[in-house]
Amino acid sequence: MKILVCISHVPDTTSKINFTDNNSRFDPQGVQFIIGPYDDYALARAVELKESSGAAITVLNVGLVDTEPTIRKALAIGADEAVRVNAEPTDSFFVATQIAEYARAKSFDLILMGRESIDYNGGVVHGIVGELLGIPSVSPVMKLDIEGNTAKLAREIEGGKEYLELPLPFVAGCQEPIAEWKIPNMRGIMSARTKPLNVIEPVAVDSGIKPQQFELPPPKGTVKMIAPENVAELVSLLKNEAKVL
Repeated sequence: MKILVCISHVPDTTSKINFTDNNSRFDPQGVQFIIGPYDDYALARAVELKESSGAAITVLNVGLVDTEPTIRKALAIGADEAVRVNAEPTDSFFVATQIAEYARAKSFDLILMGRESIDYNGGVVHGIVGELLGIPSVSPVMKLDIEGNTAKLAREIEGGKEYLELPLPFVAGCQEPIAEWKIPNMRGIMSARTKPLNVIEPVAVDSGIKPQQFELPPPKGTVKMIAPENVAELVSLLKNEAKVL
């Protein structure tokens, strides 16, 4: 079985975010980058399938050269080879098109990725990839088992869970608890240095999407301490200031 795992290169949630060019571009200076947390779950499940059934794993990232340390980490975790599409991931449609073009040429049995990236939180790439390839797309997948050419899935829906069976190939947007995150060991880190990381050029895409401006969320307000016996003041603040009553 051939598995393609698509990973994003995103800021760590502890990093301080800034913008440049009149708030029209993200400023990466001083930011620590990681594999997207949901993509980490997808990669971990792929590694488990590799360990149980001998699947071959390719990781793919759409990004410039600065993403290669993140890609090498994915190789250290257990992927067999990596591909970097040499382009800035400007929007979901652009990224999905690059993934679909590569996947179409390689005929993967399974395409895994996170349910969304934590920088833009669009949650649409898996659906676009499935549409472009003409195969099913399911998200958010919380459980994935493969039996022959059939996958058994559990996904979260409003008010509960849905259990599905469908044939390979398909695209899955993954989330916890599909697998446990894997930390690369020293052997994996050393072997990642010699695993192939191929760089390919992007296909032309006219997505028609261009960010106009980014805004930081408003700063957190100050904390007001209320004496435990002053219930009336607490109720007044919750009603008139916090407006939660």
